[in-house]
Amino acid sequence: MSDNATADRSGFDAVIAAADYPVFIVTTRSGGQQAGCLVGFTSQVSIEPPRFLVGISKSNYTFGVASGAEHLAVHLLSQTQSSLAALFGAETGDDINKFAHCTWHHGPDELPILDAAAGWFTGRILDRYDLGDHVGLLIEPVAACAPPPRTDALSYRAVADLKPGHMA
Repeated sequence: MSDNATADRSGFDAVIAAADYPVFIVTTRSGGQQAGCLVGFTSQVSIEPPRFLVGISKSNYTFGVASGAEHLAVHLLSQTQSSLAALFGAETGDDINKFAHCTWHHGPDELPILDAAAGWFTGRILDRYDLGDHVGLLIEPVAACAPPPRTDALSYRAVADLKPGHMA
């Protein structure tokens, strides 16, 4: 690989942008607080046993709450749920109670579950990994509500113009 290819990040950025990953909303609770945010850094990382990795920005309000949490809820959004994505992606829990602006209920392990989500799963946090400006939370799924058949997930491209509540 040439020095120019190593120094120029635009190729990497273009590959990632073309992939157009789905975005999710994660919610959690600890220490009498609850929080949630829009996340784009996620992946299933094991089939058996099932494992899922969620990256949360260290500057995000949700990161502080998740630091003391034992469980996370991961919500899948459909392509029609951009307003819910905007609430959890462009607002910050430092300034508003996001849960006062949407309908939700207590789910497994008392996690806040967003009623409008297309589907969701909850998981026990097994480990945390420093990934740079984000921390990866490895979770073991324990409960779920499947989305309707043929749900088209909301993707990064649909929310790319949102101004984040916190920069990464």
